[in-house]
Parts: sequence; C-alpha cells; structure tokens
Amino acid sequence: MAKAADVYFSVDPWKVTEEGFDPSYSRVSESVFSLANESMGVRGSFDEGGSVDSLRGAYVNGVYDEVPLAKSYKGIIDRTHFMVPAADWLQTEIVLEGEKLDLGKVSFRDFRRELDLRTGVLTRSFVWRTAAGKELKLCFRRFMDMVHRERAYQCISMEALNFSGSIRVSCGISFDTVHEGTQTCYWENVRGEADAQRLMLQGRTKASGQEVFAGARVQALGEAAYEMQDRAAKIRMEIPVLQGETICIEKRVVILFDGEEGDALRQAGISALEETEKLTAAEAAAAQADYWDAWWRTSDIQITAAEGADAAAAAAEQQGIRFCSFQLAQTYNGGSMRHNIGAKGLTGEAYNGHAFWDTEACCLPFYLFTNPEAARDLLLFRYNTLERAKLRAGMLDCRGACYPIATLNGDEACSLWQHASLQLQPGTAVAYGIWHYVRVTGDEAFLEDYGAEMLLEIARFLASRAEKGQGTGKYGFFGVMGPDEFHMMVNNNAYTNYMGKRTLDYAALVLDKLRQEKPGIYAKLVEKTGLKPEETADWEKIAAEMAIPQTAEGLIEQHDGYFNLPHTDIHTIPISEFPLYDHWSYDRIYRSDMIKQPDVLMMMYLYNSSFTEEVKRLNYDFYEPRTIHESSLSPAIHSVLAAELGKMEQAVQFFGYATRLDLDNYNRNTREGLHITSIAMAWCNIVYGFAGLRSDGEGLRFAPRLPERWRELRFSVLYRGKVIRIRMEKDRTAFRLTDGEQLKVQIYGKDYLLSGRETTVERE
Repeated sequence: MAKAADVYFSVDPWKVTEEGFDPSYSRVSESVFSLANESMGVRGSFDEGGSVDSLRGAYVNGVYDEVPLAKSYKGIIDRTHFMVPAADWLQTEIVLEGEKLDLGKVSFRDFRRELDLRTGVLTRSFVWRTAAGKELKLCFRRFMDMVHRERAYQCISMEALNFSGSIRVSCGISFDTVHEGTQTCYWENVRGEADAQRLMLQGRTKASGQEVFAGARVQALGEAAYEMQDRAAKIRMEIPVLQGETICIEKRVVILFDGEEGDALRQAGISALEETEKLTAAEAAAAQADYWDAWWRTSDIQITAAEGADAAAAAAEQQGIRFCSFQLAQTYNGGSMRHNIGAKGLTGEAYNGHAFWDTEACCLPFYLFTNPEAARDLLLFRYNTLERAKLRAGMLDCRGACYPIATLNGDEACSLWQHASLQLQPGTAVAYGIWHYVRVTGDEAFLEDYGAEMLLEIARFLASRAEKGQGTGKYGFFGVMGPDEFHMMVNNNAYTNYMGKRTLDYAALVLDKLRQEKPGIYAKLVEKTGLKPEETADWEKIAAEMAIPQTAEGLIEQHDGYFNLPHTDIHTIPISEFPLYDHWSYDRIYRSDMIKQPDVLMMMYLYNSSFTEEVKRLNYDFYEPRTIHESSLSPAIHSVLAAELGKMEQAVQFFGYATRLDLDNYNRNTREGLHITSIAMAWCNIVYGFAGLRSDGEGLRFAPRLPERWRELRFSVLYRGKVIRIRMEKDRTAFRLTDGEQLKVQIYGKDYLLSGRETTVERE
C-alpha cells in the first residue's frame, strides 16, 4: 500500500489531543475536532478566528442553496445544489489593552486541544502573553447537545495570571458566512434582535428559500452593550479582572430548521431559547456525558493488546475505532428521515455535503446492528425522494427511478456527466439496502409500505437501461462507470451487471410474493405505478441472461477489455503525488489497470455468501495489487476479505489504515473534512472482518479471527431486539445474550443456540 501515516495527535484510548499548535496543520485539526449532533455540526476552528489558515464552518443538516449551470446536452443537469455554512454561533473577539487575540500573530504557550470521546466535549487552552508582558490563561469549551438537538454550548474562561485590569469581549452569532468554494454568502433577508435577554437572527437562503433561526443567551459580565450589524447580533462587554481570578462567559445556542417560516419560526425559536434556561451549561454537560455513557455501554469496541505485542499499535487502533464510532454516532442517529449521511458529514464542504451510494452500501450495517430504527429512516429518505428519482430517469431517456449519485434533497447535484449519467450504483445500492434491512430486521411491513414501490421503480430503470450485446447475445449495461471510477464509459462492468441482476430478481420476487400473499396491497401498488404483468417476467429474463465476464477458473473481468489494459505498478507512485486527482491529469488516470477502490471485490463483500472461498481468493489475489485505495472506503473492504481468506497480516494493515485514515491523514486530505462513510466501514472492519459476521445469508453467521497482536476484542451487536455480547480471544470466542431469551446463530459453520449464559466456541 503506497501510503503512509502522518502522525500528529497524541494516542489515548478515550481522547484525541493536540499538544502544541502547528499552523500548517490547522485545517486537519479543525476536521478531526469537528462536533455534531445530526441536526447541526461545527468544525474545530478557533472561536476567536484570526489569521490562521482556517475553514470556519458551522452547518445545519439539510440546509443548502442552489445555482443554475450552463445549458448542456440532455441528461446533464442545468442546476445544482450544495450545503452552505449557516449561522456562525462561535463568533468571539477578545482584546486586552488594545491587543486583539489572534494565534496567528500573538505570543502564546501551553497550547492544548482535546476531544473527550466519553463526553463529546472539545476543550482548547493556552496562555496568551501580550506585547506588554501580561499573561491571560484562556480555556474554550464547546459541545453539541445530543439530547436537545437544537442546542449547542460555548463556554470561555479567562484567568489573569500576572495583572489586574479589564478585558473587552464580544460574543455573537452571524449569518455573514461565506461558502469557501464560491466565496459567496448565500443568506439574505437576515433580521434579528439583540438585547439583554437574547441574541436572535433569522435568515433565508437566496435560491432554495430555506429559513433558519439562530439564537443565543449570553451571560453578561461587566458593562454590556448589545448591537445589530449586517447579518449579525452581538454583545460587547468590558470585564474587570483581578490577578488570579477566573471569569467565565457562557453562551447557550439554539439553531432551528424545522420547515417553519416567518413569525412561526421566530416564536418557536423564542420558546426554544427560553427552554435553555431550565438547565445550566454544567447541567447540560452532565446530561451530555450521561448520553454518551449509555451509548458507549452498548456500542463500545474494546481492543486489548497481546502480551509482548506492539502495545503502541494496539493503542492507536483502539483510539482509532473509538474515534470512528464517535464521529459516526454524532453524524446520524435517526433523528429525521429528512437527513442522509454526507460523505463528509457536517465536518467540511468537500463533496458539497452530498450523500452518495455509500450510505446504503457501507453505512447501513452500522445502524442495522446498533440502531435499526435509524437504518429504516435512512431508507425512508430514499422513499421520500422517489419522485425526484423518477424525474431523473426520464432525463436519461429511461423509465422507472434513477437515484442520484450525489444529493441533499433527492435531485441529482453532480454536474460531471461521467458520474451522474454512467454510475448506476445508487439505485442498486438502495435495492441492496432494502434487501439487507428486511433480511436483518424481518420488517416485512416496510416492504409492503415503501420497499416494494422503490424496488419496482428501480427495476424499471434497470430494465430500460440494459441492452443485449450483439456478439454475446447476453444482456448487460453499456457505457457505464463502476465503483472503481478510474475507468469510464466501459461495457459490462461486472459489479454493475451483477448488482443489476440481483436487483431485478429481488424486485420480481417481492412483487410476486405480494401478489400471492397480500393481493390487496399488490392491487394498490399496481394501480399507483401502472405495473403491467409482463414487466416482472421481463426483469427475470434480463437477470437470467445477464453477462458476468469471467474465466473458467472464476476470475471475473472487471469490465470488457480490462485484462488487456496497460499495467501500472502502484507501489512506484510517490507519496507526494497523492491524492492523484490533484497531481495527475484526469485522462492519465484512466489509461491503465490501476483501480481506485474495490469493484469486483465490492460485490463479493456485499453478497459474500454467494461466492465460494476459491473464487473470492482468486479475485482478491488478482485485484488487490492493482488497487491504489484512493477512496477512503477501500481499505476496510479489503481488510474484511483479507481476514476471511486468512491473510491476517494484510487484514490488520488495512484495518490500521481504515480506522486511522483521518487521524493520521493517510490520504493527505483530512483538511477538507472527515471521511464519514469510511468511518462506518471501520466499524464493519471489526464486525464483518475480525468477528467474521455475515448477514447476507439465512440468519447470522460468525467466523472469528483475532489478530495475533490482540489479546482480546469485545463488542456488541443488536439483532431483532437481542443484544449479543462478544468476547474474542486467540483460541476461543464467547457469546452471550444480555437482552432477549434465545437466538440461533452459526459459528464456524455449526449451529449454536445463544442465551443469557455464555457460549464459548473454540477457534477453527
């Protein structure tokens, strides 16, 4: 693997710590120290701003604006939308005797920034020494309320170390926020109030017309004045301080985006602000700690190093997996089916806040086994945007529903035709997500109410997009781009064909079952969609005659002609040339057999039980050396398959990469935001990789394989209301139910009945 760790943060099992400040690493730190609570998120930028390089971003989930694009060919979008920064609620200015706090200019020492994963609190502290020699110790604390998700808190404490005097402090909220990519503020009609009770603003996005309320209560100290500026509300204070005295400024913030507008939104905001008075910041922080304590009790993954093993490596892996779990849990937890999971979550503006097919293919398992209601809500987002997917299919001269490759609201937002028009992964991933959700949860009612209709329209699209090849006489998808993304306009991409085949078969099966067992529901669906009897038969025919290019031994050709491409030795590429998109011309990337991320191996990960071990091994050995892992999703998928195939050294190497991708800045792009969907795959790396869980067959199957350098691995999964606690050791694994009475599972291919008593199975 031609990439290396860029180690910067201190290793601790429950904390991420930055000791001292490196301005060149500022944006990486901002991403790593991001906080969110699904409803809103904020990067770890400095409260006081300043001249340090920064992407200052506070975001509200689902808030976007849109702009027109130049007219182009049919099927290429002429309008796009993207996440925009919302109200900056951390705005702070501190002045001591005419000198303004700016860590890019002033003298300071003892800098420390720390994210506590047990409480969700971010703390930053340092001692500021002015030009006149006065020293002020500052501590900034913030957290996003996981219980009341419209709330956030900012606390600033200051201690005069060697002087008495006065400090000027300004605190505020502002919609004067600029989207970095376009250098534009997308907020207009900002109106508000600033008085002794509260700071309040209400803004509307320019084109999408979304309204957001932002309010704050600030504990006033000393002489205070309140003012409104353009798009901002502030309180200015002149605060007297005595040497050795510590003062604290507390800000309670409310951000509302709930579909209300005008005075109704304002009144809701006022009420929400009044509610914050019922708890002090300390009480809110205690409630926050209780929330995370309960979450960790059921969702923690514990790694213990083996005696004599590399304890430092195990400690880094422990920190990495907890960091991944923490970030994923705060990014999405099923609070609203209006939300999806953006590739960067709420941690940066790269990928424009868009959700991709990663949600169903890579993120869904985490929720299926920790929070199935949230998994259901993720799929309901797709149901609620089904009509827009149908419009998109029409733009591409097809029938049915074509889900977008990138979206916030259900519309296609990607203006790159080779991705938006050639990648069929979103639709087949949604279908896979439905199949996987129903298989794991047993929620047949979801199929009846929502899933069947989505499957029907996705199958319609695939049937209208598939064609017969003249030479083979078999069906396939022509002019596509598979998950690899380093090869475009190819024919018979194996992943696309295989996923299309499985989707068509599953859609036909579900509809046939409804027709036989729920004729009333089936009749309503036929009436709503205009389904014709011959359609399902057509889907089955296409699926049965789908081309899957492969050799007699089972080596699957990624797409027609792949085996004839020039070879690139990926290990000869210098680290300085990553990411490749920034250093290689676009067309150069497409001219070899180098792979961005697993393509053939991806379908073997998703439908694992459908391939023999021999076929998986043959294809892994061929494609792994050709994969550059330019996608953050790639290492974990390789690790899962490597563990299954007994390649434990590779599995552990890929796991370390996957779980510390952002902490160690492997791809040299953490500065743009965290890789949230890759973070979900790090969890899968543990559960599907080392525990060997498989959930694509009948029931659950386990085949635990503990890395040599670990003495023990502990974690839990939730399955149909039953909590399974798993303790893996070198030679044995213990299973126990803590909720639920009994559960039948397979372990190393043999049936076991789990209960409240521990079941121990020797490793095979």
